Amino acid sequence: MLVKTFGSAVYGVEAITIAVEVNVISGLRFFMVGLPDSAVKESEHRIESALKTIGLYFPRIKVIVNLAPADIRKTGTAFDLPIAMGILAASEQIGNGAMLSDYVMMGELGLDGTLLPVKGALPIAITAAREKFKGLILPKQNCREAAMVSALKVYGVHHIKEVIAFFKNPDSLQPEIINTREEFFQSQYDFEFDFSEVKGQENIKRALEIAAAGGHNAILIGPPGAGKTMLARRLPSILPPLTLREALETTKIYSVAGKLAAHATLIAKRPFRSPHHTISDAALVGGGGIPQPGEISLAHNGVLFLDELPEFRRSVLEVMRQPMEERRVTISRARIAIDFPASFMLIASMNPCSCVAYLCCFLKGGFGREERKRA
Repeated sequence: MLVKTFGSAVYGVEAITIAVEVNVISGLRFFMVGLPDSAVKESEHRIESALKTIGLYFPRIKVIVNLAPADIRKTGTAFDLPIAMGILAASEQIGNGAMLSDYVMMGELGLDGTLLPVKGALPIAITAAREKFKGLILPKQNCREAAMVSALKVYGVHHIKEVIAFFKNPDSLQPEIINTREEFFQSQYDFEFDFSEVKGQENIKRALEIAAAGGHNAILIGPPGAGKTMLARRLPSILPPLTLREALETTKIYSVAGKLAAHATLIAKRPFRSPHHTISDAALVGGGGIPQPGEISLAHNGVLFLDELPEFRRSVLEVMRQPMEERRVTISRARIAIDFPASFMLIASMNPCSCVAYLCCFLKGGFGREERKRA
């Protein structure tokens, strides 16, 4: 019996709907086609254990799973749930197989059938709503994030048994309801570090206020302990508040990167990122075999702080040139090119250059005759 369910694959900060076709026919073995990676292929063992735990079975005849479109590589463990439901419907262990195609389902299965959280729930929900699916079924930890898309019914579940029960009786689950504006505005001004806490430093505070008003980049130069990092950390609290559109953009990036907390909704405050000076080029701008957003994209609509600027490798600083000009970064691979947004405010800090301090001391007569000869 042929059954079709739907999942979603995330590329960049956008999602692509993936049709999961399952057919159970005479023969032996389990086949999965459609460019799945190792994590997707391993779903066979997770699904088999989960189904046995709840008293169902994994068919011992020939099972073919096709992930379409077949020319797009599928990664991660989030396809466990749609594949499992397709296998159950194709082997006639559950009814309403036709109803499965009305919903997008994503979730990683534990060996006991528990659903574990996935990355990219927000862009998946946006794509599902745009393509007019009836609803989206996700692990409970991701449902509040996806429920920010008010045009789509989002159902959060803890266990695969709840999903099976839902397709037998759709009233067994209630969609998650989120007041988007209330969630957005109630935490917009709750800052961990506030600019009003800074005492003194009137000149630098005035300079940073001007930079914040115009979105200008700035560099702070001063001796250790002068308060450079302290001031930079508090800069987001005086930046203009995020608009709802900017908050959605920022949340999509953090969702794809897997950096949203469980049961989170929108990121309502401008992000602050402070990478270590040993960071690599790919970690800063993004990249990898399956391109992931880097620090400059995680700082989108916020502040990127480079502490001890001279300690960063020259190559790392050079790769920032194009993203700072175009406000986006393009990562190209053999099969695909992905754009990540990268509109950020750059704040850097450094100690006074040692050669400058040496010259100043020389001009003030602070060195003896031998030191002046060496200078």
